Amino acid sequence: MIRRSVLVACAAAVLLVAGAQGQTQFSPRPNILIIQADDLGYGDLSVYGQTKFSTPSLDRLAREGTRFTNYYAGSTVCAPSRAALMTGQHTGQVWIRGNAQLPLRDEDFTIAMSLKQAGYRTALIGKWGLGRPGTSGQPDRKGFEYSFGFIDQQHAHRQFTDHLYRNAEPVPIDLEKDYVNDLFTREAATFIEKDDRRPFFIYLNYTVPHAELRVPDDSLEPFKGKFPEKPFVNATADGRATGPEDTVSLGYRSQPTPHSAFAAMITRMDRDIGRIVELIDKRGAGRQTLVLFTSDNGPHQEGGGDPAFFNSSGGLRGIKRDLYEGGIRVPMIARWTGTVPAGRVSDHAWAHWDLFPTLAELASAQTPKQLDGLSMTRALRGQAQPGHQFMYWEFHERGFQQAARTGNWKAVRLKNGAPLELYDLAKDPAEQRDVASEHADVIARFETFFKGARTDSPTWPIK
Repeated sequence: MIRRSVLVACAAAVLLVAGAQGQTQFSPRPNILIIQADDLGYGDLSVYGQTKFSTPSLDRLAREGTRFTNYYAGSTVCAPSRAALMTGQHTGQVWIRGNAQLPLRDEDFTIAMSLKQAGYRTALIGKWGLGRPGTSGQPDRKGFEYSFGFIDQQHAHRQFTDHLYRNAEPVPIDLEKDYVNDLFTREAATFIEKDDRRPFFIYLNYTVPHAELRVPDDSLEPFKGKFPEKPFVNATADGRATGPEDTVSLGYRSQPTPHSAFAAMITRMDRDIGRIVELIDKRGAGRQTLVLFTSDNGPHQEGGGDPAFFNSSGGLRGIKRDLYEGGIRVPMIARWTGTVPAGRVSDHAWAHWDLFPTLAELASAQTPKQLDGLSMTRALRGQAQPGHQFMYWEFHERGFQQAARTGNWKAVRLKNGAPLELYDLAKDPAEQRDVASEHADVIARFETFFKGARTDSPTWPIK
């Protein structure tokens, strides 16, 4: 009987691994690569509808994986969005709810901490923005055994600078030659190639296409003359070295061809992402590596940015700093060869705060009890996936604004005490018709939800 049981168990295990038509149904703990763009809108990739330039590497990633059409950033601006991703909490609960220079606290447990405890080697490359050196939010105190890039989100406004940080220590780079995003690509490749048997977790944060709109000439030249241009001029910031004294108050540097620069920045990033994915495949790790691509919020209009010209919101209403769809709905592409279905398009709704429990489940890692996120491993595998009853956002730079989604209903409140706007995203994804007066029952459900959606914060009070 014992021998027969063992044979049955072995046969079952073989079936789980082989699956139907050779497709992997159960995989060991994967390598994990999260690639996050900065201020990239829902419509800024050709696979999401961009027509003025193409993104062939990310289009290919979508063909080889699954493209999600109802994925949301953690917030409509940088720091709270990234805090939501790291901690698995939405902006009604997370410590950082706006773009103030606040660090994550000692008690804020991150996905990097969880994966490191589970035996992953962990790297932060690119923009951080959740804690300066010497604070509780310093990357190595939040689970990253290696880090390289911008620690301060204001410093990250520069695409060329005279220093970055390696493991929270400043390192000089060539202000005239070193395009920071090229360095980020190189660092990611080096970490992937490192001789280490542990699975890796890389959190790769490009500063593209966030202003300032600057890019090396070899990427810029092919786009010059292709678009009408309105030069962006800021003499105050021009010619200044970006040392420690350089603050955001100087603004973004001038760009005579901002449309060309914007397209060039994204296409260069797309090229480099293709190189990283190609490296993974050449190492035979495509079936062991989950690659996720997303953005931290909707498109900007600073520094010469022109989301209207590029249709960067993909036909959705709003841009960065709006809680309408264009400010928070962003691309999400997932590829894990043999596990994530290839060529699939999913309308399942999920968000940044779901990444923590999702990745923790895949990695057999610890998940804190108090998370707003849900594991979306079934959605990644193309299976039926339970969703959120409600999804929630709040925003503090314009007073106090709130938004929530349940099913296809989306509610937006533009200031404290104001009546709710209501949109049916199935019929009106661009949120053009407020139907609140026609659905008192749905409004009542949202009002009840909003009463308990957030915890009070002395740092982020209701104004």
